[in-house]
This record gives sequence, C-alpha cells and structure tokens, in this order.
Amino acid sequence: MGPLYQQRPIGLLISAVLLFLTFFTPTTQAKMIRGGADPTALRVGNTYYSAESAEGGIWVREASSIEGLGASNVRRVRVWEDTLGDIWAPDIVMEQNRTYIYFSAGKDAKHRMYVITANSAPLSGAPYTKEQKLALPDDQWAIDGTYFFYQGQGWFVWSGWESEQKSNEQYLYLCRMRSPTEPVGPRYIISQPREKWETEGINEGPQPIVDPNGQLHIVYSASGSWTDNYCLADLRLKKGGDPTYVWDWYKSNGCIFGSKKDRMMKGWDATLWIDGPGHHTFVLPDGEVKKSPGGTNHIPFIFHGVKKGTPYSWGNRAWYSGSFVWWGSTTYTRANVPGDTSNTGVGLKFFEDPL
Repeated sequence: MGPLYQQRPIGLLISAVLLFLTFFTPTTQAKMIRGGADPTALRVGNTYYSAESAEGGIWVREASSIEGLGASNVRRVRVWEDTLGDIWAPDIVMEQNRTYIYFSAGKDAKHRMYVITANSAPLSGAPYTKEQKLALPDDQWAIDGTYFFYQGQGWFVWSGWESEQKSNEQYLYLCRMRSPTEPVGPRYIISQPREKWETEGINEGPQPIVDPNGQLHIVYSASGSWTDNYCLADLRLKKGGDPTYVWDWYKSNGCIFGSKKDRMMKGWDATLWIDGPGHHTFVLPDGEVKKSPGGTNHIPFIFHGVKKGTPYSWGNRAWYSGSFVWWGSTTYTRANVPGDTSNTGVGLKFFEDPL
C-alpha cells in the first residue's frame, strides 16, 4: 500500500528520499490551536470558520488561517443563546450557501440533536434561527451528529444508544434526510464497538468524507474520550454499496490515528506528541462532503487530544492542526459476517504536523 501518486522511472532514488521526508520524518511538535474539545471547522474561500459551545451558547470564530482560529484577537460571535442545558459538540456545515450548526443538548443524559441555521455563510450577517429539534427516528439519546449529501441523497450520521434502557454501548447510526433539517425513514446501524481495540464500548464523532475514487468514508472516534485509548478509525463504504446496509461498510483493522501502538492498524504508527487523539474535523471547502479534497499532498485537518506528559483528562484537551494523505490499496478484513471478508480501496494516514 502507499500514497496516491504515480512514479516516473527517472529519478527513483530522489523521489524515494522525498517521499520518506514527506511521509515519515517525525514532526518536532504538534501545533496547538486553542484549548477545548470536539473541533468543527470549514473553509469558505480563504476564510476559516469554527463553532464551539461555551459561556452559555454557541459561538462562531472567523480567521484567515486554521491556526488563526485560536488567536487571542480572533473575531468571535455568539450566534445562539443556550436554553436547553449541557450543549455538546456543535458541528458546522453548509449546503447551498446556507449554514447549519448541529449540536446535542439536554439534561440528565437525555440528549437529543438540534440544529440552528443562517441563510448565508457562517458570519455574513444573517441571524441564526431558533433551535429546532431534529426528529431522528426512534427518538433516542443522540450526540455528535452531522449532515452530508452523497450521490443525490441527504444523510445524517450520529452516535447514539439503541435505547435509554440499553445504553452500555454507543453505535453509529445513519438516516436519510429530506432536507438538512428533516429526517425521513428509519435509522440504520453502520458501526458497533465490537473490536478488541474499541474498548469502553464507544463509537462517536463521525465525520464523512469522499476519497479520490468516489467512495464514502466515515472516520470516527473509538473508545472512551476519558482515556488515552481514544483514537480515530475508518469506515469505508464498498464501491457501489448501500449506505444503509451495515455489511457494505468495511472497518479499519485498528486505529488509524492514535497513541497506543498495540491498537494501531498494521503499518500505521502511533502518535509522538499527543495522547488520545480523537474527535476531528476535515475543514472541508464550504463544509460540503461533495467538495472533499483529493490530490497527493498533505491535507489539513483539526483534531483534539492531550499533550503527552500532561495528565489525560477532559479539562486538558486542546485543538491541534494536523494533516492527512489519501493512502492507496488499503485492505480492511473481517470474519464471520455476511459478504466478502476483505475490501481494498483508498485509506487515510494522519499526521500530527500540519504541513
């Protein structure tokens, strides 16, 4: 397996050295953007926007660079005032030039997904609407949800419980959307935390992206966010697969971005500077999955984690800028399930350094 590039016969040694430097030279440090957890960001033209829950509401930041989102003088505007309590993990996307911020809210473990919208880019002057509860199928506990449009259909993906009476595991669910605010039809399980490296029974923080071959990926956070076992893993929909059919999804055989070597997928290295890297954002152009970046260069993204040498705790989490590359001919295997036991396609490799 390897990066998505075509090798020319001339200058093989030079190219090999450059590839080694590009992909395997250790970073000197991970670049912190700001304190906090659950990053979400997008890019509109040359401007970056992020969303966060803090100080009794949801705030949007605007900057000319990813790192600038954490600057002390960054433009920061409260776009919604909390009336629900315990606001978790806002996720900002756009669809047809309209901004949507999805978030989970509730008290006493009664969280449900909500959305606020603005008829413009994130901070272009249009006010955000009053919150609307998403009528997700079965109306169960739900967090970390986001909307995306794929192959002519809107979708919503989130982390949830089967029911409040059976809440020992968090699954990843998917449902169709009639519009970015209107779920339709049943919910479908696409992942359960059953692998030995997915301890604590958690799958959460799903983020969709489409690879250069047109296949859909849901990169998610595995294991408990309160431990340094936390990591990123990949679900890849097979070519021509049905997103609602769980066995058309193939899961990476271990973490693809994490700090525990024994939990990593073979050929993927553990982090050097950050413990428990998890919940991330791909910083998509206009926040749209259909504009997922391709190419052979490192692509920026944002993740949260805890600096090594620091006690691992929720309070010590911070946003970091990193990068990823599309990685060709990556095989995911499985056993004792319907369908093919292996699937080969494009994978991802993540790096702590932003360049």
